[in-house]
Amino acid sequence: MKLRTSRQQRGSALITTLVMGTIMGSALLAYLTLVDNQDRGIRRSEAWNSAIAVAEAGIEEALAHTWYNQYALGTNNWNLTNNAYTKSRALDSTSYFLAAISNVQPPVIYSQGFVRIPRSPAYLPPRTVRVVVGPNTLFKKGMVAKGAIDLSGNNIKTDSFDSGDPAFSTGGKYDPAKTKDNGDVATDSAMVDSLNVWNANIYGHVATGPGGSVLVGPNGAVGSKAWQTAGNKGIQDGWFADDMNVTFFDIPVPYTTGLNPGGGTVAGTNYQYVLATGNYIMDDLDLKGTKAMCVSGNAVLYVQADFSISGNAFVYIAPGATLTLYVGGATKIAGNGVANAGTCATNFAYYGLPSNTSIDLSGNAAFTGMIYAPNAALSMGGGGNSDYDFVGASVTGSVKLNGHYNFHYDEAVGRNGPAKGCIVTSWREL
Repeated sequence: MKLRTSRQQRGSALITTLVMGTIMGSALLAYLTLVDNQDRGIRRSEAWNSAIAVAEAGIEEALAHTWYNQYALGTNNWNLTNNAYTKSRALDSTSYFLAAISNVQPPVIYSQGFVRIPRSPAYLPPRTVRVVVGPNTLFKKGMVAKGAIDLSGNNIKTDSFDSGDPAFSTGGKYDPAKTKDNGDVATDSAMVDSLNVWNANIYGHVATGPGGSVLVGPNGAVGSKAWQTAGNKGIQDGWFADDMNVTFFDIPVPYTTGLNPGGGTVAGTNYQYVLATGNYIMDDLDLKGTKAMCVSGNAVLYVQADFSISGNAFVYIAPGATLTLYVGGATKIAGNGVANAGTCATNFAYYGLPSNTSIDLSGNAAFTGMIYAPNAALSMGGGGNSDYDFVGASVTGSVKLNGHYNFHYDEAVGRNGPAKGCIVTSWREL
């Protein structure tokens, strides 16, 4: 049977189909537009979030630059503009940072992260991070070593004072009646019993590398003054940590040419060597018998090989003078040692090059200064004449104390002593 439809009916069906098609097409278009807008929003949000990572990449590069080029910030394509060193770097084809290091000490670092808008040649507004940094001082703790620390002598003690605070020093000098308990001892080693306290009194914290441990003898104590004064032994709760993770940088050769020190008279006293302000260099230095050296200015001395003091010999650092000593060989300081008349540890800085593998402090001479020799085995023996044995701070390859020895960390060295690069003290997005 064949059905016949009128022209009107056929027209109505066509119109209905067209209307339905239009409705469905409009709905599909609206849906595709919604999906596209949602995709754009997601991509834009991802780009906005990634801008922080881009800005932080600028912060990281600026921090690395201050670490390796602390006194030469205008290198490695960092350009001085408006009293700040700036650098831009593209991370890929869609992002870059613009970083700036203010030309002050310690510097403030700014970094802007730019990320391109998805499917557009334009960039989103930058996200800006501001970081305030402080000096990364070499002597944050009193006694630090890369390897083992052995305090096996008798009547060994570490504590702290503050030569810059009259409440915790007298005339800038250590005073047994004004001590503090920040005489920290730390090793970067993660070995078992890498820090042997034995029967020493550590008025401060102890630390090892991750997984390391501390050996304490029956009469040894680590903790606060109050806790130890109460007669406690062992390690006070909260005064040990195994979180040391330090990078020890090597000391480079300071220079290859310098002044040759000669003799002279200072304040009526004849000296074998007199160092005024300047850079001096010697193949080696062996002071013995009655020989003596006087430092009368701000002197830097580079001893390329061994350095030794014995007998009645000594090095005298006059009041107001400073000595920065670089040593490339072995060091033995005995006799009357290094007499730092200025009494401040920052007046005498000892730096051991990688070839400086041993430092031997012996006899009864007091040592007031700072030692940074990360490849040297530091041995301290003798002592016993007074409470004024070692004043300042040390960073060495290892430490061994023999006999009676008092080690007094000067907290002013931690604040005002030499620094390598910077560390972050605050971070915020602007």
